Formats: sequence, C-alpha cells, structure tokens
Amino acid sequence: MIDIGRINTLTALRQTSVGFFLGDLSDRKSQDFNNDILLPNKYVPDTLSVDDDIDVFVYTDSEDRPIATTLTPAIHRNEFAALQVVAVSSAGAFLDWGLEKDLLVPHREQARPMETGQWYVVFMYLDTVTNRLVASSKLSRFLDPDVSYLQAGEEVQLLAYEITDLGVNVIINNRHKGLVYGNEIFRTVRPGDPLIGYVKQVRDDKLVDISLQKVGFENVEPNAQRILATLRAENGFLPLNDNSPPEAIYASLEMSKKTFKKAIGTLYRERKILIEDTGIRLV
Repeated sequence: MIDIGRINTLTALRQTSVGFFLGDLSDRKSQDFNNDILLPNKYVPDTLSVDDDIDVFVYTDSEDRPIATTLTPAIHRNEFAALQVVAVSSAGAFLDWGLEKDLLVPHREQARPMETGQWYVVFMYLDTVTNRLVASSKLSRFLDPDVSYLQAGEEVQLLAYEITDLGVNVIINNRHKGLVYGNEIFRTVRPGDPLIGYVKQVRDDKLVDISLQKVGFENVEPNAQRILATLRAENGFLPLNDNSPPEAIYASLEMSKKTFKKAIGTLYRERKILIEDTGIRLV
C-alpha cells in the first residue's frame, strides 16, 4: 500500500516521456495502471531502470494527484516540525517544506493568524475528506496523553513549541507534551528549536517535567570531567564559584548552577581543584 506523506519503496514499472511510473508490486492484485504514481523526469536518477526499486516521498500535486519525488521534505505525515510561512491567501497560510507545492495550513487550523516570513511549529496530517496533506498549528489534539512508557532519567528528543509563564512547552519524541521550567533554562530557547533532554518525572496528572541536563548523580561525573577539561584549556583557572550567577556558569560550561556546584564539590573532595574567592583552580 502506498502511503501519502511518507517515504515509500516503489518499483519502476515503465518509462514514459514525462518520467517513470512507479508502483507497489506487493500490493498489486492486477495490472491496474490507474494507481501508478509518476516520478517526473527531473527527479529520476540516471541509473534508474524498469524493475528497479527506489525510495521516494509521495505527496499530491497542484491537481491533488499523488506524485513522487526524490526530494526529502522537512516534515513527514503525522510529524511535528518548525516551518516558515511563504504566503497567505484566502485559503490559508502556505509553508515551505522543501517541495515544489507549498504545504497548506487552512485558517481553521491556525492557533493564531499566521504571517508571511514567520516560523511556526505545525503537525502535518492527511485530510481524509480531501485526501490532501495539510498542516495545523493547533497542536494539543495531536499530542499523545499516554506517557506511561517514559522513565525518569531517560534521554528524549525535544522540539520547543511554546513559551509560557512556567517555561517552555516541548514535544517529546514527536509524540508527547512536556515542560522545561524557566528557572532551569540557562540559554536562549525559541519555538522550533530541536533539543536533547531528560525526563525528570512523569507526574500523577500525566504531565512530564523535562530537564535539558541529565538528572541526578549520573550527571556529576561527566560534568566534573568537563570542568577539568575547561580548567586545563584556561591555564588552570576559571572565575566561577558557588556565588557566580547561573548565566555566567552556563555561558562557560553549559550546565546549571546546581550541577556545577555538585561537580566542583566532587572535584574538591577528590583534591583535584581549589575553591577560591575569585574562582576555582586546578591543583
């Protein structure tokens, strides 16, 4: 079965003046050429021959006919991504996703009116009524509330999508909603930024707290090593200690003040550093 909005491995069935027609031989019960999909000449590799398999992305063209391309779009069906608006019309906003035909966000699917030139985090899905790929910035209904498989300390892929009074809402593993608290963020994070994070806890209300740094003791040793490496690179001294502002610590070491204090405590007990009024010094 050919999946619109996803990468498909299809077979080159026949060559014509406009390109190769492709099909899924595993799903063909008869020679039904009406279901064959065109790969236009400009996307046909020089080495492609009839009966060869090829990986292509399938979407719909300007006349809503399925068509194949060897280009890789910035978003696939049932995924989230940050995309830029290139035009706005009475039909909605059009996003650049790396293909010739821009991706439509109907007005009804816009959390707020979109503006040309701005970037938005959207979800792309197949409209079963029109059989078209469309996007939505109303993200909540596409996020899976079942977070039972997530474990504290687990590394996860994140996509920042909303700044709130509490911090930054993120999409976890292209599937769930999570929150990084503002007082635990020590760098600029904007909607659309991809991040690596760690599950702090899955709360009783099924909401997920996320940290941008490893949680607990396992975070101490790698950061202690980072501090030692930075000390060596800076001739054995860093103007940072327990009283340094969190922003200064993050700017130099990309770690929170809490993690920094744990790490230098470990290094001090191991007699690898001295803690002075003006900073820390390599022993």
